[in-house]
Amino acid sequence: MEIRTYKPEDKASVINLIKLNTPEFFHPTEQKDLEHYLDHEVEDYFVVEEDAEIIGAGGINYFPEERIARISWDFIKPDLQGKGIGKKLTEYRINHLKKNEVIELIVVRTTQLVYRFYEKMGFTLTKIEKDFWAPNFDLYQMELKNKATM
Repeated sequence: MEIRTYKPEDKASVINLIKLNTPEFFHPTEQKDLEHYLDHEVEDYFVVEEDAEIIGAGGINYFPEERIARISWDFIKPDLQGKGIGKKLTEYRINHLKKNEVIELIVVRTTQLVYRFYEKMGFTLTKIEKDFWAPNFDLYQMELKNKATM
């Protein structure tokens, strides 16, 4: 298993990951948002590759004026969830952010379906907003202090 930087030619594989995770973890309308993100909003985005297949992906977006980074658009292939791949990808991004002294706070915006995963990773729930992403997909905003700034 290798975590590497996303390349535009990975787009179809990443789109396939959201399809595999819809409708359980994502609303069908979110695919267009992901496509826009991959085409226009990628800052740091990573893929998890095993045997030349992309089995996971996740990114980071930066808000330096607020000293915040946001973990974004995380996916793991459904039949491989629960095997530690998401944990490794999240740790990879947290470690990447520890090297950035500008970032004081790491934020993740997720749903009621997976927020407990981020709790286990040390994130604290700070906000809930009902039906934020789509009906029955609530916003659970969570935060983690970036150790580099402590």
